[in-house]
Amino acid sequence: MSAFPQDFLWGAATAAYQVEGGFDADGKGPSIWDEFAHRPGTTYQGTNGDVAVDHYHRFREDVALMGELGMKSYRFSLSWPRLLPEGRGEVNEAGVAFYSDLIDELLKHQIEPMITLYHWDLPLALQQEGGWEVRSTADAFVEYARLCYQRFGDRVKLWSTFNETVVFIGHGYITGAHPPAVQDPARALQACHHVFVAHAASVAAFRTSGIDGQIGFVNVLQPHTPRSDAPEDIAACQFADGIYTHWLYDPVLKGEYPAELLAQAQALWGVPRFAPGDADLLRNNRCDFIGLNFYKRETVAANDQPTSFNANHSGQRGSGHQQGKEFGVQGLFKFVRNPQGVYTDWDWEIYPQGLTDGIMMIKARYGDVPIYITENGLGAKDPIIDGEVRDDDRIDYLRQHIAAIAEAIEQGADVRGYYPWSFIDLLSWLNGFQKQYGFVYVDHQRGLARQRKKSFAWYQQVIASNGEQR
Repeated sequence: MSAFPQDFLWGAATAAYQVEGGFDADGKGPSIWDEFAHRPGTTYQGTNGDVAVDHYHRFREDVALMGELGMKSYRFSLSWPRLLPEGRGEVNEAGVAFYSDLIDELLKHQIEPMITLYHWDLPLALQQEGGWEVRSTADAFVEYARLCYQRFGDRVKLWSTFNETVVFIGHGYITGAHPPAVQDPARALQACHHVFVAHAASVAAFRTSGIDGQIGFVNVLQPHTPRSDAPEDIAACQFADGIYTHWLYDPVLKGEYPAELLAQAQALWGVPRFAPGDADLLRNNRCDFIGLNFYKRETVAANDQPTSFNANHSGQRGSGHQQGKEFGVQGLFKFVRNPQGVYTDWDWEIYPQGLTDGIMMIKARYGDVPIYITENGLGAKDPIIDGEVRDDDRIDYLRQHIAAIAEAIEQGADVRGYYPWSFIDLLSWLNGFQKQYGFVYVDHQRGLARQRKKSFAWYQQVIASNGEQR
């Protein structure tokens, strides 16, 4: 008997900027990524999302492949500037029509949409007003969310507000590797606070929208393991947990910041600054579920050369983007390579047990919150042999992580769905198209032709058997 409940949502995920293309089609406004990726030297070989894999024009073909795969659900993001070119105000009805048609096409194939409202592509017009550093951006986000609820809420039941705050704030405002390319931890923390405010206010709007559904938040799940049993390494690991987990999960699941870290941040930098009513807004508008994006764990050691923050780590994580040590005061710890670890071509440790451990860590701290694994996958340069994309390493990776989810369910975790990253090979942010994640290969030498990989047939059987065949 399968460990997975009968209504478990087997899906896959993508994000708007990484798949859609049509960057200026039919009235769409520019995003910060449209501007940033055109700057010389910002991305691998100057790749950008102008065309991406042209999902904007080929979504019916792609959804047909999703249906063939047997997907029960599809997690995708909406492009804010496609719907509101200036970030607020006049609605681009052509953008509304695109997403409405996409949703209808999914439902025709019995695929449940899961919408992410923000996967990093802030309208450029709002960035020019100050971006996430100014509170008016949070207000504009709520206007955008209300528009989406009104136009799509009759057909979409699963929503999340933001994807991976640790990355788009960390790389946007500390390492400078992503737009808006700032390097200032104080500005990062204030911007992060406005994201949490935007989330809470959008949850409040959802509650009054009349939608029969649920709304959540998607965070990186990055469990930490101390390098040794030495007290200083254990303390360093606990501090890393505070920054990378508690700071990012507590506001959306507990409705408040971890008190000690908040006091430290405000003593050191005077941020985040709260507007009147912020504390109540966070407290009264917590998530219905949490989305977990898991790729790897980190091994943590005490830092023998402490600094106020460390933005020079060159490892990578998530959906193809570079990871710095993005967030907060880092002087007490550093991330180190595990000498016994197995690593990908992009130097991420493959450690499926970390997914079980991480899920149970979330359950222990936050109770029986519903969980969706909203991203999990292997980024690689897939081999093509005799015309077939033989991604056996991806099959092995996903098989192990599905087993890790089954173990967490057997231990009592309420995991309701699994969305491997990604349905189709896509633009992997700074890595361009060299890093592949999908079940479907895109041939950039043959007009973006789609091709099913070996993993496609494998995942098809996993879904059909509700996880028994893996």
